[in-house]
Amino acid sequence: MSSAKRTDRRTAAAHPADGHDMIRVHGARENNLKDVSIEIPKRRLTVFTGVSGSGKSSLVFNTIAAESQRLINETYSAFVQGFMPTLARPEVDVLDGLTTAIIVDQQRMGADPRSTVGTATDANAMLRILFSRLGDPHIGPPSAYSFNTASVRASGAITVERGNKKAVKATYERTGGMCTNCEGRGKVSDIDLTQLYDDSKSLAEGAFTIPGWKSDSQWTVQVYAQSGFVDPDKPIREYTEKELRDFLYGEPVKVKVNGVNLTYEGLIPKIQKSFLSKDKEAMQPHIRAFVERAVTFTTCPECDGTRLSEGARSSRIGKISIADACAMEIRDLAEWVRTLDEPSVAPLLTALRDTLDSFVEIGLGYLSLDRPAGTLSGGEAQRVKMIRHLGSSLTDTTYVFDEPTIGLHPHDIQRMNDLLLRLRDKGNTVLVVEHKPEAIAIADHVVDLGPGAGTAGGTVCFEGTVEDLRSAGTVTGRHLDDRAALKETVREPTGALEIRGANTHNLQDVDVDIPLGVLCVVTGVAGSGKSSLIHGSVPAGADVIAVDQSPIKGSRRSNPATYTGLLDPIRKAFAKANGVKPALFSANSEGACPTCNGAGVIYTDLAMMAGVASPCEDCEGKRFQPSVLEYRFGGRDISEVLAMSVAQAEEFFGTGEARTPAAHKILQRLADVGLGYLTLGQPLTTLSGGERQRLKLATHMGEKGGVYVLDEPTTGLHLADVEQLLGLLDRLVDAGKSVIVIEHHQAVMAHADWIIDLGPGAGHDGGRIVFEGTPADLVADRSTLTGEHLAAYVGA
Repeated sequence: MSSAKRTDRRTAAAHPADGHDMIRVHGARENNLKDVSIEIPKRRLTVFTGVSGSGKSSLVFNTIAAESQRLINETYSAFVQGFMPTLARPEVDVLDGLTTAIIVDQQRMGADPRSTVGTATDANAMLRILFSRLGDPHIGPPSAYSFNTASVRASGAITVERGNKKAVKATYERTGGMCTNCEGRGKVSDIDLTQLYDDSKSLAEGAFTIPGWKSDSQWTVQVYAQSGFVDPDKPIREYTEKELRDFLYGEPVKVKVNGVNLTYEGLIPKIQKSFLSKDKEAMQPHIRAFVERAVTFTTCPECDGTRLSEGARSSRIGKISIADACAMEIRDLAEWVRTLDEPSVAPLLTALRDTLDSFVEIGLGYLSLDRPAGTLSGGEAQRVKMIRHLGSSLTDTTYVFDEPTIGLHPHDIQRMNDLLLRLRDKGNTVLVVEHKPEAIAIADHVVDLGPGAGTAGGTVCFEGTVEDLRSAGTVTGRHLDDRAALKETVREPTGALEIRGANTHNLQDVDVDIPLGVLCVVTGVAGSGKSSLIHGSVPAGADVIAVDQSPIKGSRRSNPATYTGLLDPIRKAFAKANGVKPALFSANSEGACPTCNGAGVIYTDLAMMAGVASPCEDCEGKRFQPSVLEYRFGGRDISEVLAMSVAQAEEFFGTGEARTPAAHKILQRLADVGLGYLTLGQPLTTLSGGERQRLKLATHMGEKGGVYVLDEPTTGLHLADVEQLLGLLDRLVDAGKSVIVIEHHQAVMAHADWIIDLGPGAGHDGGRIVFEGTPADLVADRSTLTGEHLAAYVGA
């Protein structure tokens, strides 16, 4: 009796463990955060919003998720930690109530040529096992169906350590599925010799057209001219067969040039080692342009681009080979797997079906498993990463998403919302950084940061429900119900860009005229063929400037001033005013502080513990030698100029004694794209994805081109900034440019002069033009998914 009463009392009292239902953050100061203190409810969906640069990523990714990952890494042994990235503790006083954080970000998947959608998930591995069990003829274990595994054969003597040691003959064999011709890449590279030299000239006449190989005094050129293998005074087209073979493919040999021993090597292997083995993105622009001209990639003739050996392609289940299965759209592959009924592999079939169904459910059914991972957009890559978490048994986990609606048509956003709610309903904490009103609407809790960007941001302006946000008076609250109106008048085109018979990827012989001299928006559901039509069919000539979603390569030393070329006129202005060399005003050259080499901070490696970055004591983080800081221009030294925001610098270089028109012009373009809050010396590594894209746009705006192609320029833009972007697009068109925008945002569609809508669906259900005309006609017509959503958006 008494024990029963005791149990009742225990149940009535709150359990101590139930008190930990909040993630508490106190005194967060990462990047631009100003002592932020908030409490985030667990097992709820919390959306973080605010203008670009307000501190959302600094709070969610660089503070909460970073500390969670650091604490998990510390649970491993020191030996294991030695192989893991070292993470410094974020600038925060207290972080309490953290759970395991899984980050599903917008980082594109590695562009390794052997990485595909199938290998990035478990789908390929399961298919290989399936074919190794059911394939006819049987050719071997799962590795026999892998294009990343080469066949190996070996034979020789081995010593058996048993009783009397005895050498016995042994053979070893492993069957792989790799095509030997393309080594599992599906493509073979070919070098266009006409881009390497002018065969009508001799070496003495400067036949080479390779960047940096023009000069006769250049050592590399001298090696070829004085090697003795070819006649330097004879035009290359007159070489004998042996001379041409030695010139192009000669083996490395030592030769004497001007009394110095050097290595002679054929031109083709020399080019492959000096240019093709390097990361193309890290090359200087003129070198990269040469590589893109000189190297052509063609489909491998032996495997027809499947990457697989003849044996792997010959083994079939029914009439389907593994190459056929990987080339199918995933939704078709899922239907085919459902037709298989084999009790011996029943658990495998169930797991494979679940994985493929997840692709379809998440809106990626139009992809195929052989699609190279590097060709996925940021939004597609993020959703592919989500697939492994949908069926996960983990609960009480924190999932962190970076704008999961990027690249999604309004039709697909509802599906993404359902997935986020499903993760929450399994008992997980879901943190989402987001700008789209449709995604903010499903939040249980909203945290609005701001009020501005950069130094004007970094504080919490609002915490609460979506309904309370609408009446909160913050920038986000005021703009949450913004709806762009349709234009009353549209511009008349000045010409047209004709595309005929476009069949890249899923396009079905599309004929379309893209109007020039106007703002033209290309839209359609994800996977309908928008990028294939524009990037695959619009000729990338001197008159076309494409600003796509590819990331900027930036080190800790790169900043907006160096990336945009702004630092050159600033350095020259300082040098001229003080009568010294421009190199003194570069933190990467002669003016750098010798202690920190111009980095401004000293990095201390603490072995298995996280490294520490501390400001350089000699230059106090200013990056320059003290003698350089004595030189002034307009009353400021170079470190003070780099500490200015774009808006301050625009005013500084626009008038008075510091007036520098070349610098002012670049700063105006940065302000035009909404980056007025960035400081000139801020490292590129601290910029968000949206900021980097707009930095790229500002740089390209200085180029002379008649046609601008923009790929989702609203990525990472707050509702309040979209209006500024529309103003920028208008200014470009009014200046006589043609602007083609691939976009899902309804405000951009409503503002367009002409809309081209692709669809009606994705993959093989898309690839056709379903509408061409003005936004008003699209709304009135309502014959497409885009038309329906745009009509609802403008309230028609």
